[in-house]
Amino acid sequence: MQKRILIPTDYSKNAFNAIVYAFKLFENEACVFHIFHSYFLSRSAQGNLLFPEPEPHEYDEAARASGESMIRLKNKVEQFADNPKHTLYFDHKFGTLIELLKEKVLQENINLIVMGTRGITDDIKVAYGRNSVNVMENIGACAVLAVPANVLYKQINEIVFPSNFKSHFNTREIDIFVKIAQLEKSPIRILHIGKEANLSEKQRNNRKEIEGYFEGLEYTYHWLEDTGVKEGVLSFVDERNSGMIAFVNRKHWFFGSIFSNPLVKSLGIHSKVPIFALHDSRN
Repeated sequence: MQKRILIPTDYSKNAFNAIVYAFKLFENEACVFHIFHSYFLSRSAQGNLLFPEPEPHEYDEAARASGESMIRLKNKVEQFADNPKHTLYFDHKFGTLIELLKEKVLQENINLIVMGTRGITDDIKVAYGRNSVNVMENIGACAVLAVPANVLYKQINEIVFPSNFKSHFNTREIDIFVKIAQLEKSPIRILHIGKEANLSEKQRNNRKEIEGYFEGLEYTYHWLEDTGVKEGVLSFVDERNSGMIAFVNRKHWFFGSIFSNPLVKSLGIHSKVPIFALHDSRN
């Protein structure tokens, strides 16, 4: 079955890098790629007399500029996108990013969103830009893969999967995560912060459930004690030079403080590790 992958773009180099990464990651898979841009006039949402509604010609100009940029992007992508397994669609639409992505995910039955971690601002002081974090936290209908700006595709040596063994998995999302591990022949390192002996019966049952999902894959368990969850994950990944972090995201759990934490800057983790965010099925 073809994978249906949505790649938001703001026409930046970081967004283009995410396109290239996705094409190479799924090089041997039949995929339909939807490359999509949302454009918006901030004044149209102000609802304030001090910020009058934009004139019709301003909307027209925004649509024209977006269309021209999309044509340039399409021409650039088609110079290297010659994979017969891949079908490409390009589209742009007026509206807010999150609402349009939700709409697109449902309309096209999207399996995965792939996006760059920073946009046109390219602020090197910000680990994960506002848009990428918002998408990971607010698009609940499919998994999201966020690709750092300076990460070029290479085979993923291992995927670190931190778990407290309390999450409920979305089967559709875990399936594409497993597919990536299979495609890359990537072992999965299941990381738990705490003692194995302290797991509750429910956690032990959920652990068995994870093993069922990962049947046929190479995976190992790793236990860290006397450390915070976020610090432990980042240190583990940095020490092993792991190729990806995958986790079940509960809103504000991973991104609420970790990417404003000085630890991230000291490890430089955000600059080299793609993040694969799944969703707890209870969200």
